[in-house]
Amino acid sequence: MRPQGARVDALREETVARPTNEKPVLHPARRFLTGREYARRIRASAISTLAVTLLVAFAGCGDSGDEQAGPSTQTTSPATTTVTTDETTTAFDPMEGAATTPVSADAQGTETALVKRVALGRHEGYDRVVFEFTNGLPGYRVEYVQPPLKEDGSGNTVPLDGSAFVEVRMEPASGFDLATNEGELVYKGPRRISGSSAGTSVVRELARTGDFEAVLSWAIGLSDRAPFRVTTAQSPARLIVDFRND
Repeated sequence: MRPQGARVDALREETVARPTNEKPVLHPARRFLTGREYARRIRASAISTLAVTLLVAFAGCGDSGDEQAGPSTQTTSPATTTVTTDETTTAFDPMEGAATTPVSADAQGTETALVKRVALGRHEGYDRVVFEFTNGLPGYRVEYVQPPLKEDGSGNTVPLDGSAFVEVRMEPASGFDLATNEGELVYKGPRRISGSSAGTSVVRELARTGDFEAVLSWAIGLSDRAPFRVTTAQSPARLIVDFRND
């Protein structure tokens, strides 16, 4: 039987047969094709739309290094602030300004300063020697000296543990108060103090080398020639000598 009609497929552009029992239906008002022809055009349009959509989607895709990528939808935790330290910043030095050159100063008054206490202790970065007075600070001179150490007045040799030695000479100063009628012993501590008993690392030993005619002298034996620093304090009056121990 010969087909009643033929049409052209919109996608393949070839003639296809129409069944004999198929009749085209037109909408009376808009003359819109609603039969199988309409279905084929709908499919063709849908395929064309899908192709365009896929093409746009592929064009919008980029790799992980694409700087134009949009914002990520992945949630992240709050950023952690990292504090960096300037490598040129130097650490605090508790012995800044220390040296091995002599240090001296004049007395603050004319009255003889009376030493009451001599103390030795270790701190982070330095060993400390303290001379405490009851009535003001005397003049002083702190310097490295060569052995043998001699006692003021008698000239006797004073042995002292250490390989380097510093003398602290204070005047007018004494451990004995001559201003009273019979005199009074003010300093009642030991004349020799071991560094091991105080836990010091560079100061080995202290020894009194003189208390004669208002001149008071103490020698400090050290394990090595270390830089030192001299400071004073009030309430009570103190002469402080620190030695670098690092």
